[in-house]
Amino acid sequence: MIHSFLLVGQSNMAGRGFSHEVEPIVNDKILVLRNGRWRPLYVPVNPDRHTSGICLAESFADLYAKEKNVQVGLIPCADGGTSLDMWQVGGLLFDHACYMAALASRTSTIAGVLWHQGEADCSDERYHLYEQKMQVIIEGFRKRLDLYDVPFLMGGLGDFLEIRSQQYEKYNNFRAVNKTLENMAEKDEMTGFVSAEGLTSNPDNLHFPPKHCGNSENGIIMSL
Repeated sequence: MIHSFLLVGQSNMAGRGFSHEVEPIVNDKILVLRNGRWRPLYVPVNPDRHTSGICLAESFADLYAKEKNVQVGLIPCADGGTSLDMWQVGGLLFDHACYMAALASRTSTIAGVLWHQGEADCSDERYHLYEQKMQVIIEGFRKRLDLYDVPFLMGGLGDFLEIRSQQYEKYNNFRAVNKTLENMAEKDEMTGFVSAEGLTSNPDNLHFPPKHCGNSENGIIMSL
């Protein structure tokens, strides 16, 4: 049986790593859901924009497949630039992800949800509502897809947003968002937080480069 993972969030989940900077992953155990069917891995996994590239899910799937000796299916539903309000339960992004996950569950077992989002909610007006909104979204996925015994892994925002915030004030509270994500994980045994501490970025000081995509998830893979 294929172990599948739902990919949700914004651009760092979709992936903006430059493919020419790394060797491609070659692993015939990694599959991607396309039109309701499982296809062999190819890049970009999550083609939400013309700038889509390497994403953290590729390295994650490679490590998971090797550790567990199973096929791994990726369900790409991330969308760059999206806020928590755009992921609200019953909204287009939420429903699309649920429909795709439901299709995947016909031919796989959903083993986890990979979430990376927060850059769009770092502003002074939004960051203090992050936990409240995020908790509703998590519970929404669990209820709709019956994922109460499945881990929900949340990626941390990069330290490089400190540089980005010097140009754009809307990123000022990224550390507060990270703390919120970390606190949520501590309170719920089925929710995990994956720190991005110390990781570098693309030249835009916003997106992870391909050399970092997935390498911080190894410890969590071992516990899944």
